[in-house]
Amino acid sequence: MLKNIFKNLFFMSFFLLCAGCTGFQGGGSALSKHPFSTIEADWIRNGEPIIFEEELWFPADDIEVLSDMEVYKVGEVQGIYVFVDKRDVRPYNRLYTKFDKNQFRYFQKKSP
Repeated sequence: MLKNIFKNLFFMSFFLLCAGCTGFQGGGSALSKHPFSTIEADWIRNGEPIIFEEELWFPADDIEVLSDMEVYKVGEVQGIYVFVDKRDVRPYNRLYTKFDKNQFRYFQKKSP
C-alpha cells in the first residue's frame, strides 16, 4: 500500500515537472520573459514604421535570434512590445519586436 502511494506521488511529481517546462503557442514558454505571438502583426509585415523618440524606424526584411535576457523593453506600439539590445546605448542602432521564441524583427532608421 505504502509502495503504491510513493509510486503515484513520484509519477504525479514527474508529470507536473514536465508540464511546467513545456511551452504553449502564442504566449511564449515557461522560460520566456516576454509574451509573443507566433504571427507578426500586419502593420509590421506591411513595412509600416515605428515612431520612437520622434524618429521613424522601419522593419528590416530580416530577423535576429536573441534571448529574452539580451533585450530590454523600451515601449509598446499598437500592442506590440518594442525592445533594444541591453548592450546598446542612445542613440540606439536597432529596435526589435518579438514574434516567436528567440525571434526578433529588427527596425532601423532610414538615411535621408
